[in-house]
Amino acid sequence: MFGLTEEQISDFGMTFGVGAFMLFMLFIIGEIAWKAKAGKTGTIVLFFVLSFGMLGFVTKTILEKFWRM
Repeated sequence: MFGLTEEQISDFGMTFGVGAFMLFMLFIIGEIAWKAKAGKTGTIVLFFVLSFGMLGFVTKTILEKFWRM
């Protein structure tokens, strides 16, 4: 497709597609905090707890890039 291999398309999707999805999830967390009137501490707790899994995924991706070198 468009002269790209399956591996290149998969890598693009995992980099930019999942990255865009993570940004959207951060927007949703902010929206939840705003609608719940969570305050500063509540918002920090919401972002920390709900984005902890995303942090693990990003860390895994960075470690994989370094280990491939």
